[in-house]
Amino acid sequence: MANMGSRKHLKRYKAPKSWPIHPKEKTWTVKPAAGPHAIEDSLSLMVVVRDVLKIADNSREAKTIINSGDILIDGKVKKDYKYPVGLMDIITIPKNETSYRVLLDNKNRLTLLKINNNDADEKLSKIVNKTTIKGGKIQYNLHDGRNLLTDGDYKVGDVLSLKLPEQEVQNSFKLEEGATVLVTGGKHTGEIGKISEIIISKTSNPNTVIIENNKKENFLTLKDYAFVIGGEKPVIDLLEVNQ
Repeated sequence: MANMGSRKHLKRYKAPKSWPIHPKEKTWTVKPAAGPHAIEDSLSLMVVVRDVLKIADNSREAKTIINSGDILIDGKVKKDYKYPVGLMDIITIPKNETSYRVLLDNKNRLTLLKINNNDADEKLSKIVNKTTIKGGKIQYNLHDGRNLLTDGDYKVGDVLSLKLPEQEVQNSFKLEEGATVLVTGGKHTGEIGKISEIIISKTSNPNTVIIENNKKENFLTLKDYAFVIGGEKPVIDLLEVNQ
């Protein structure tokens, strides 16, 4: 099969299932540029402005809004209409005094939740890798493409609460038993629950976690799918269907 990754355009019916757009309304959509999120895990800023928030009727209006610097992602102005917007990103529109957090619903679709403007200066970022660099310092690589050098002692899977736009670590949440998590993959995508048990595989099989949802039902999912959103309770607002 040919590699489609270099294509600049994307037909709607070929768009990832995580995109909250109708596949047959129009022929084409805007493919996100290379950036902090993978294409299957993000929306282009054009799609957010035109198709999700619907503050523009067409691509021309959307580009005008974006080029004018009226859209902030994680506290910084973004003027590239192909900029990839993904999970936990904070979208702010100063002129409207509105802010949104990107979340996942239980149909594995990226969704925007309107949040209080006071919450728009804090973002949760998951540690997906860490490396030792020159001088013995630890560099933490986050799920949204950020790389941080910090004095804290964190593990892969832990989540950092960052102050925006400075990217200063305000708090941290460990991936451990009792932590509240959002499931970001598999058939339980979008569900909220608490980790009952972490199962570390001693073979080539992936590590898993057992999660208890608000109905006191337990289910098994991959450890990599568990995104910590708090300790005893979530520290962020969530979609009503998940609460």
